Amino acid sequence: METISFDDFFKVELRVGRIISAEPFKEARKPAYILHIDFGAELGIKKSSAQLTDLYSPEELTGSLVVAVVNFPGKQIGPIISECLVTGFPDGQGGVALCVPDRDVPLGSKLF
Repeated sequence: METISFDDFFKVELRVGRIISAEPFKEARKPAYILHIDFGAELGIKKSSAQLTDLYSPEELTGSLVVAVVNFPGKQIGPIISECLVTGFPDGQGGVALCVPDRDVPLGSKLF
């Protein structure tokens, strides 16, 4: 494993947001959802493509808190530009379990 400095870590903007909508991403090569995530007044609403279909339905995702990297450049994924990267952990069976705070925290809060 490569080590990084604390300065490198602090460059990554990991922020908490709330999923306000999740819909199937029909044009995606692998099953995915298009998520609209509210990161609060400072960052607003950002769009993301996320391969979470094995473990979550759109209804389960809507209203959930997530942790996402918000300072990557936008990435073209099919017809959309993904504006953030939602974080998660592989479940060992092909699915991804979301990385989430265990309590309500203000939207846009930075992980440190």
